[in-house]
Amino acid sequence: MTGAVSAGILLYRWRGSDLEVLIAHPGGPLWASRDRGAWSIPKGEPRPGESLPEAACREFEEETGTAVDGTALMALGTVRQRGGKEVHAWACEGDLDPALVRSNTFDMEWPPRSGTMRSYPEIDRVAWYPPEAAVAKLNTAQAELVGRLQQALGNP
Repeated sequence: MTGAVSAGILLYRWRGSDLEVLIAHPGGPLWASRDRGAWSIPKGEPRPGESLPEAACREFEEETGTAVDGTALMALGTVRQRGGKEVHAWACEGDLDPALVRSNTFDMEWPPRSGTMRSYPEIDRVAWYPPEAAVAKLNTAQAELVGRLQQALGNP
């Protein structure tokens, strides 16, 4: 599976009785000034022969520098983004300090047609948000995943 398929993890934690989810802001100059609707769950494309849950766990680790327990995943199903990409998602309970996140990088020509290649982090930051705030920041299609998590946890 490659191309229009991604697999990702929606990490969640409890602060007392309050649910929080971890979402990521994409790195690079194209996303630098975007906020509302720009955030995502850490996700990426599966490699040949790799299962979707394996890809989700690998991508989470590559993008945050933190591993998740692949045996403790809760399926959240699939959403289709506006551009057609299918995102398969799992939830996992865990915790991490956003200040310690270290993302992998990608190279792109910037400014366009300048001939200058620059390296950027795949995600430039992550943050914990209560569900309502996360929904406002997430890619519209991915916002549905937060509602699915709340329903699965019995936390409306």
